[in-house]
Amino acid sequence: MHVLNLHFSNYRNLEDKSINPCENINIIYGDNAQGKTNLIEALWLFCGGHSFRGAKDSEFIKFGKDFAKISINFFAQNREQTAEIIFTNSKREVKINGVKKISSSALIEKYTAVVFSPEDLSLIKRGPSVRRKFIDSAICREKLQNAVMVAKYNQILNQRNALLKDINRNPELESTLEIWDDTLCSIGADIIIQRLSYIEKLKEYAKIYHRGISDNTEELDISYISSMGANSKDGKKEIFEKFAEELKNSRREDLYSGYTNIGPHRDDIEIIINNKKAKIFASQGQQRSAVLSLKLAEAKVLKELTGENPVVLLDDVLSELDKKRQDFLINKIKEYQVFITCCDFVDKNSLENGKYFYINDGRIE
Repeated sequence: MHVLNLHFSNYRNLEDKSINPCENINIIYGDNAQGKTNLIEALWLFCGGHSFRGAKDSEFIKFGKDFAKISINFFAQNREQTAEIIFTNSKREVKINGVKKISSSALIEKYTAVVFSPEDLSLIKRGPSVRRKFIDSAICREKLQNAVMVAKYNQILNQRNALLKDINRNPELESTLEIWDDTLCSIGADIIIQRLSYIEKLKEYAKIYHRGISDNTEELDISYISSMGANSKDGKKEIFEKFAEELKNSRREDLYSGYTNIGPHRDDIEIIINNKKAKIFASQGQQRSAVLSLKLAEAKVLKELTGENPVVLLDDVLSELDKKRQDFLINKIKEYQVFITCCDFVDKNSLENGKYFYINDGRIE
């Protein structure tokens, strides 16, 4: 798939405009705080309506205006399609191919993209919750059913945690825990199966990309760390039984803490570079290269699962990368439509096939 046209009105600091990117590499350059990331964010919002910066809808609306509108014309599923999102302070309206939709989640099965931003370095630097969010976001974009499954698990988990706290005041309620446990184990097993399957695909592509980015000087590996000892050889029955057994073993601890201490919400992903934990030993450049490899591998897995090449959005990706790694990114991922933001102007002679957009104070040239 690829974007044919993007139009925005009253969107953040960007001047109202339509842009027509090329199908290959699109370089968006300009000084800091001019609107480069806003443009990348607008392209990302069509994945399901959530900002990768965690922004609220009201933040998309230009100061002094009542609404913001972004619309896109893109080619996917062998035909040209359109999508539109209108933001107001009270609601948002989504249309796909001219038809109004109840929720932004309807966009998931139409438009696919992968985004890298500097905040994604937290995948390595920060705690397990960030890496769980990464993997769940990825499997949810594979299909809407996974998004429903993850939301349902979190709902059941919150209800179980609320019950754990109530049991401390009303001990007779403990017998009702098993009702929640069965559902939690069933949905949790499904989530773990999806995660394990995804990691197995992701790690192979990530290894290949990381070798290319590092010019064959580094080896990247990824593994899934399960709080209940589940692995890729287990089926749903085995994972369900392991989860149920560990829940029983941790019940006293759960009751004491008022929180469920075992489950996919406690799992992690370990990232290794040259047989060393990236979180502890990797330099800034190595961390950036590893996250880029994960993101490009994510794009590859999406293509494998959906049959469509996702749009690749790379925000401030070139900083802290040497010339060889920059060259790989600019010229070696030609199968995708790519949008790259940077502060420094990239020499046009270094770009084999692409288009440039200059942003200054929200004006795009």
